[in-house]
Amino acid sequence: MCGIIGYTGHRTVVPILIGALKRMEYRGYDSAGVAVLNGALRIEKDAGKVQNLEQKIRDAQLSGQTGIGHTRWATHGAPTQLNAHPHTDDEFQIALVHNGIIENYSALRQELTKSGHEFKTETDTEVVAALIQEFYQGDFAHAVQKALKLVKGTYGLAILSVNHPGMVIAARMGSPMVIGHGDGENFVASDPTAFLHFTRDVTYLEDGEIAVVTSDKVEYRTLADEHIDKKLEQLTFDIAAIEKGGFSHFMLKEICEQPQTVADSMRGRLLIDEGTVKFGGMAAVMETLNQAKRVLFLGCGTSWHAGLVGEYLMEELAGVPAEVEYASEFRYRSPALEPGTIVFAISQSGETADTLAAIREAKRHGAPVFGICNVVGSSIARETNAGVFLHAGPEIGVASTKAFTSQITVLFMLALQMGRARRVGASRGRELVQELREIPNKISRILATREKIETIAHHYKQCRNFLYLGRGVNFPVALEGALKLKEISYIHAEGYPAAEMKHGPIALIDRDMPVVFIASKDGVYEKVLSNIEEVRARGGRVLVIATEGDQEIANHADEVVYIPSTDPLLTPLLTVIPLQLLSYYMAVQRGCDVDQPRNLAKSVTVE
Repeated sequence: MCGIIGYTGHRTVVPILIGALKRMEYRGYDSAGVAVLNGALRIEKDAGKVQNLEQKIRDAQLSGQTGIGHTRWATHGAPTQLNAHPHTDDEFQIALVHNGIIENYSALRQELTKSGHEFKTETDTEVVAALIQEFYQGDFAHAVQKALKLVKGTYGLAILSVNHPGMVIAARMGSPMVIGHGDGENFVASDPTAFLHFTRDVTYLEDGEIAVVTSDKVEYRTLADEHIDKKLEQLTFDIAAIEKGGFSHFMLKEICEQPQTVADSMRGRLLIDEGTVKFGGMAAVMETLNQAKRVLFLGCGTSWHAGLVGEYLMEELAGVPAEVEYASEFRYRSPALEPGTIVFAISQSGETADTLAAIREAKRHGAPVFGICNVVGSSIARETNAGVFLHAGPEIGVASTKAFTSQITVLFMLALQMGRARRVGASRGRELVQELREIPNKISRILATREKIETIAHHYKQCRNFLYLGRGVNFPVALEGALKLKEISYIHAEGYPAAEMKHGPIALIDRDMPVVFIASKDGVYEKVLSNIEEVRARGGRVLVIATEGDQEIANHADEVVYIPSTDPLLTPLLTVIPLQLLSYYMAVQRGCDVDQPRNLAKSVTVE
């Protein structure tokens, strides 16, 4: 959530700040602002979209070569112009932008008020600017270090001082910050997409570190003022990956990219003749995986749903007991992680605050923790013992689509790899590998039917409630389909195991509550047909995701969308595609902001 950009160099800073804020709009926000140094400190900010801010800046004729910018997702204080970032100290000498939450801000505010500081906003951020002012005695970096030693909570910060023109200080504690290294110019940001058009050379701050950034150098220090050396890393994704490429929305682009992203997730990892998988990033820990007695998946939202699919796959293929935990709840329990338990943390961004906290809790209990994430250099990638990257490319739409299918692909390959070492024979392994290789083409075939799904969406767009039902490995897909509909169309939807419908939700069934069934041809197909008939008997409307060639199902449904046949364990990679498209088209037809749904953020970096 929120976006930070900072720049110092030889260019005019305002276009850089505005361009970066626009590239980070996908993260979710409700206000925006910039601060520019040019002899004095100039600040412009406003509630609403970046385009509103852009017009104010144009009218104000801001200029300068050093500045910071921010898109805010409100936590403390309403999304107003006053509460928008940047925030300043009393003397208007220091300006900063902040991602995260200052947990002890109330106590700090009381103490600073006693010292004579006056606060103008409802935010927690303003106390940090006042603290830096309190400690400033000519050394900007030392004042920041002293202030942050008193701060409890999470932060990613970019800070300016009128007394130190040409300098930006960045700081991190639990909220990502990356430094972009250019030629006679340098950048700080919460997301490297902010400056990708200018440089691919980056370094990442770790918790408890600051970067003192000028146009010609970057110095790294801890809060204890220990100097740090960092190695430059290279961003590898293409600029085209963060552009719409002719699609109406990033979400549609990313749905349609899934034949490629699923293929990329398996590229170079399948051992076809042996019927197994090889992960370079897990090679050193294979003995730990093969000796595991229990697997625990941690995730939030869509990643939690992927973990639920992983639970089925791990138990079916590897024969290893598996469980899935909400990362947000795990850290507040007293988890029983007995010897032999391995933990997989699943996250698209690699920065999910709850998942990071759960990782640290699992490690505190002595469990080996492995990451499954999409972003190279992310916190989860750095804090886990080993892991697997999704290789799905940047996901800009707030509602996750291609990352979900890549997560399932990786989880399937992990389960197969562990299964081949335990109980899956070579012949069965080769069958599964071959089926997996065909999935991208089968996704393409589903995408070719999207006009039909668009028409179906038109029939249902005025409904206010939906029920999604699936069984076995497709129960998590029902949850994911319901989540997508909620996220971007603002229609209330619930996912359930189909058999659980009789234990409560059936009371809600009528003509105004359509039911989406996942009824692929598998071992529970006949059971799902019975559930469909129970809905029809009560006057409910039925939309079914079914397997090609199943003509009988059309007699039991108002609408049918077909998917190609595949192994039952791989069906989630196909059944979810029509549900993603259905949610997308319903949101578009209802006039919703598909890529930036209200109240949501792409990367949840606070609790």
